Amino acid sequence: MTSELDKDAVAKAYARWAPVYDVVFGAVFDRGRKASIAAAERIGGGRILEVGVGTGLSLPDYAKTNRLIGVDLSAPMLRKAKERVAAQRLTNVEGLAVMDAQRLAFHDDIFDLIVAQYVITAVPDPEATLDEFVRVLKPGGEIILVNHLGAESGPRAIAEQCFAPLARRLGWRPEFRFDRLTRWATAHGGVRLVERRPMPPLGHFSLIRYGKVAGSAAAAVGSGIPVAEIG
Repeated sequence: MTSELDKDAVAKAYARWAPVYDVVFGAVFDRGRKASIAAAERIGGGRILEVGVGTGLSLPDYAKTNRLIGVDLSAPMLRKAKERVAAQRLTNVEGLAVMDAQRLAFHDDIFDLIVAQYVITAVPDPEATLDEFVRVLKPGGEIILVNHLGAESGPRAIAEQCFAPLARRLGWRPEFRFDRLTRWATAHGGVRLVERRPMPPLGHFSLIRYGKVAGSAAAAVGSGIPVAEIG
């Protein structure tokens, strides 16, 4: 299933947000960021790929025992992240790279966890992106998503549909519903839903965890891509 979002438009939108992202969205998304990191720590951490790392707001909150790699489509956002890593001496961050989430330049089965905060509704093809997450994830590993999920019905669903055209120009889709993730997981067949938890205060955001079934084959999409050079 393809989306009406365009990769170049998304990159341009986040380039515009980069100078003010921390001020505008730092507090708004803080609870979801911390919830996803807490989930990663409970699972056991290890080698973690954070997709859509943005300005690196979440990087200081991970335990220093974790090895972190962050990727983002937006070079201006990533420059902010690199400044943060240097300023705070985050030696557990192994690298940061500009990368398309739908075409991750890593070998199959190399990460213990994939963390994607507020990403799935801001990529052109969510299903292809999730396939890539599964491909680079080790069997038994987990994908941790934090995202706004659209209402199934009622006034909020109507408002989200009305707001959708403007939201796409800003780089995300507010009407994205959980049933789309359910259909993807069923079609993929190599993952299982571990947790779906509404986030306070109003449950507009959710924490969602998928586990890669041990012994499942990597998704065919993008397999065989060499490991990226990151720095």
